[in-house]
Amino acid sequence: MEDLVGPIVSFWRGRRVFLTGHTGFKGAWLALWLTDLGAEVTGYSLPAPTSPSLFELARVRDLVRHLDGDVRDEDKLSAAIAQTRPEVVFHMAAQSLVRVSYEEPVATYATNVMGTVNLLDAVRRTVGVRAVVCVTSDKCYENHETDRPYREGDAMGGFDPYSSSKGCSELVVSAYRRSFFNADQIAAHGVGVASARAGNVIGGGDWARDRLVPDVMRAFVAGTRPLIRFSGAIRPWQHVLEPLSGYMLLAERLWGADRTVADGWNFGADEEDTRTVGWVVDRLAALWDAGAGWELSAESQPHEAAHLNLDSGKARSLLGWRPAWSLDEALRQTVAWYRALASGVDMRDFTLRQIESYPAPGAGRERGP
Repeated sequence: MEDLVGPIVSFWRGRRVFLTGHTGFKGAWLALWLTDLGAEVTGYSLPAPTSPSLFELARVRDLVRHLDGDVRDEDKLSAAIAQTRPEVVFHMAAQSLVRVSYEEPVATYATNVMGTVNLLDAVRRTVGVRAVVCVTSDKCYENHETDRPYREGDAMGGFDPYSSSKGCSELVVSAYRRSFFNADQIAAHGVGVASARAGNVIGGGDWARDRLVPDVMRAFVAGTRPLIRFSGAIRPWQHVLEPLSGYMLLAERLWGADRTVADGWNFGADEEDTRTVGWVVDRLAALWDAGAGWELSAESQPHEAAHLNLDSGKARSLLGWRPAWSLDEALRQTVAWYRALASGVDMRDFTLRQIESYPAPGAGRERGP
């Protein structure tokens, strides 16, 4: 295992990293992983979006240089990047919920689109940045509700404000890359810019409302049955560490001025881990307790995609990335995290143990025929 971990540790130790959205679910996991590898992380974000939160439970604030800030505040964001002089930038701050985007469409577009514009323009004026990874979503694609997984060259789109805003964010990244950070001229300007899309991410420490696993875990902890909205919806489920490992690999390749990776990337689940909502809830119930169950909600619901999957073939062939944990293992890890919390375990230590048990980025797992 040491021969796999060694190169990653040597790259991140002492690296100055600027991470937006570090108080969120995915951002807190990434902050913990990066600091565990020795990176000097500056986090720029609004307060944690939920209480409780992984950010607070794992005491992430104590491990990073924490800056309170909104990516919609162009001047404050620009000053923060200029002052901290990062070498690597991960942009993860976002309004990340479909149902909230119906309630707050203007704020969703302002955060997800103009927040990306503000970040990239700040990078454009800052000397020393070498790698930028902007995280969007699998929902950035124009979804035709077919069985075919979406590939990086497919059209951007989106039915709802959230999905549309993520498609817009991808277009912003593409325009800035071609206009100011052209991959063909990376040797001259020295900045590699890429975007990354992941599937439905699960794991411990997520309490977002109207998200499947947090809703189910809240209900099971309380001894009640969760109400499920779209039991037949098909999603590419993956543990949070899977796409994060891809983002880190991508940043490392960008750092090396590899022009071939300054592009958009999918980091999705394996085909056999693309399952219905009902299947996932059944498996969570079985892992939690023999008496756990769920009920189908009878309420009218806003539109959400019924089928969505990503083709991650490019990341496999060009980055050597592939998921390391099966969906069943991801669900086991998730249930174990919430059980540990209920038992009063130190959640920073427990979360770091899960990170350290995850195979090194790019190691992958053996699959059957």
